[in-house]
Amino acid sequence: MTKLQPFHLAFPVDDLVVARKFYTEVLGCSTGRSSDHWIDFNLYGHQVVAHLAPEEAGKSNTNDVDGDNVPVRHFGIILEWGEWEKLSARLTEKGIQFIIEPHIRFKGEVGEQATMFFLDPSGNALEFKSFKDMEQVFAH
Repeated sequence: MTKLQPFHLAFPVDDLVVARKFYTEVLGCSTGRSSDHWIDFNLYGHQVVAHLAPEEAGKSNTNDVDGDNVPVRHFGIILEWGEWEKLSARLTEKGIQFIIEPHIRFKGEVGEQATMFFLDPSGNALEFKSFKDMEQVFAH
C-alpha cells in the first residue's frame, strides 16, 4: 500500500468566525494561516481551508446509499475504529444534530463500515467513517 499523503480541500463557509469555532472547538482542528477571507485547518493531518463564500455554502443534492440520503458533496476522514467511536460520542455529547446517525453501513457485506454525517454551521456535509478491516476501504 502506498504511503498516504495529506490532502488539501477548500470549501465555502458563510461566516469565518463561526467556522473557526466549530472546526477548532467541536472537531479539534488546529489552525494555520488565515486572512479575512479564509482559514487553514489541520483536520487529522490534512489541510482543509474554509473560504468565505456565503453564496456557495451548504448546497448539495443527495443520493441513496444503503438506505440513507447521502449528501453528494461531502468530505471527512476515515478514522481507526476506536477513534471513530470516541468522535461519535464527543459529537453526541456536544449536541451535534446528525443528518445520518452513527451506524454500521453494508453490515455483513464487502465494505462494511461505521459512518456518520453531520453539517458544519455553513451547511457543509461531513462524513466520518471507519472500517474494522482497512483492506475493505476500496474492496468491491
